Amino acid sequence: MSAFRPKLLDCLPDYDRAQFGRDVSAGLTVGVLALPLAMAFAIASGVDPAAGIWTAIVAGFLISALGGSRVQIGGPTGAFIVIVYGIVAQYGLANLLIATMLAGLILIGMGLARLGALIRFIPVTVVIGFTNGIAVLIFISQIKEFLGLDMEALPAEFFAKMKVLAANLPHTDLPTLALASASLVLLVVWNKRIAGKVPLLGKLPGPLAVLIAGTVAQSLLEFPVETIGSRFGGIPQSLPAFAFPELTLSTLRNLISPAITIALLGAIESLLSARVADSQIDDRHDPNQELLAQGVANVVAPLVGGFAATGAIARTSTNVRAGGRTPVAGMVHALTLLAVVLVAAPLASDVPLATLSAILMVVAWNMGEWHEFKELPRYSMNYRAILLSTFFITVVFDLTLAVEIGMVLASLFFIYRMSELTKVAPLSLPDWAAGQPVAAYSLYGSLFFGAVGKLQTLLDQHAQGTQVLILDLHQVINLDTTGLDTLEALQRMLAKRGGCLILAGLNAQPGSLVSRSGFADDVGTDNLVDSLAEAWQRAAILLPRDEAGGSPSHA
Repeated sequence: MSAFRPKLLDCLPDYDRAQFGRDVSAGLTVGVLALPLAMAFAIASGVDPAAGIWTAIVAGFLISALGGSRVQIGGPTGAFIVIVYGIVAQYGLANLLIATMLAGLILIGMGLARLGALIRFIPVTVVIGFTNGIAVLIFISQIKEFLGLDMEALPAEFFAKMKVLAANLPHTDLPTLALASASLVLLVVWNKRIAGKVPLLGKLPGPLAVLIAGTVAQSLLEFPVETIGSRFGGIPQSLPAFAFPELTLSTLRNLISPAITIALLGAIESLLSARVADSQIDDRHDPNQELLAQGVANVVAPLVGGFAATGAIARTSTNVRAGGRTPVAGMVHALTLLAVVLVAAPLASDVPLATLSAILMVVAWNMGEWHEFKELPRYSMNYRAILLSTFFITVVFDLTLAVEIGMVLASLFFIYRMSELTKVAPLSLPDWAAGQPVAAYSLYGSLFFGAVGKLQTLLDQHAQGTQVLILDLHQVINLDTTGLDTLEALQRMLAKRGGCLILAGLNAQPGSLVSRSGFADDVGTDNLVDSLAEAWQRAAILLPRDEAGGSPSHA
């Protein structure tokens, strides 16, 4: 797009009452689905459940109203749990809000710089690796609540976390385990047996159905388990206070790295979600506009106590299946959550944390692409190494480090593969050139820093004797400065003994670099020819007549 323009403006000219009805229905459906997820994601992230709800309301509304996708639903997501939990544990809640706002500014900068398309360059192996790794970490993070372990917050470090969980397993709370297990079974059965199959009940999202069932059971039977009311004092039935977190230069310096992590993950997940939605509605989103909307949402949400938000694949897909086709559905989803908070907030006090943990465990299972592990034997060693390394480092060490190493491995393997595809093959000499100080080679592929070693061998092979060296480059699609430097070395070597280099069939990109660098003047424009036949004719002219077998016409 030539200008930044929200998708909402593109949808309004053809908007009608029928589509409004479908959008309202879809927005209500996604809104009730988002309620338990927003609370569960917030609690798992180490913050108040109200923070998750206000993130879904404020960020969800802004992402839909300003975004570059027709159907994107924004809010807190499972992918952020690990990052947010780590930031809260290390820097505190106030600094989480600052880091989120910084991430929003980074996302706005990425959108203004039109970097949306670059996010697509992240290999699918890296995306699958860290997505599956995050799913494992979310699942592990819910073991404490699922078993009702009476302990302090889990350590952020993986091995320390597993050690603490193992030490506390004997102290499992049986009522909590029973309620969590019942919630888990009900959710699985609901998703597989009831959703979409039973009239009326089948239209109720599984997480909301389990949330209602668990809350009603807790209200009536008063199980001795932790609830939102017992731990957090419930959810305030009012609008949050608008506040700007206190910021210092030292704090800002410490939060740059977490902010970059939030921004990159938010960009990846939101654009991945938008791409999935595009395939479902046969549309095309604007990635730069989407990054701008994500950035604004992450700057504004912390001002009302919210935290990191991005596009949510599951809720976006639910919106599409429910009939949502414009950003109005996402805005209705946010308003639905707002109405729930203002009307029914007191009912949240009896929501059992065990039920929310069961919901999150199913979310973690569904977000992982576990079938990819089964299919690994079908793929190359490079594919397996990138995916498994990213997965392992995500689980054991750090998400940011996992993505960095995954990208480095992908780049190294790509360089190796491209260098393997680059070929340098000798060409047969014409009869007149037999025994003469002339040689010719055909190059294929990309002549870049990873493949110049194959060309450098020519420096050794023709260090003595050769007067004319012909390189047929019509199958070379790319030339970088390292490749150009090697060509210049060949030219200097030949020029020292009065010889020359002839380049034939330069394509657009290599030809442009040769011209812009001034190398064309060093070689000589007469020695830059369009075809191999012209190169032989030029060589016949350059070689002495008695050595060339007489007239150049013999060429």
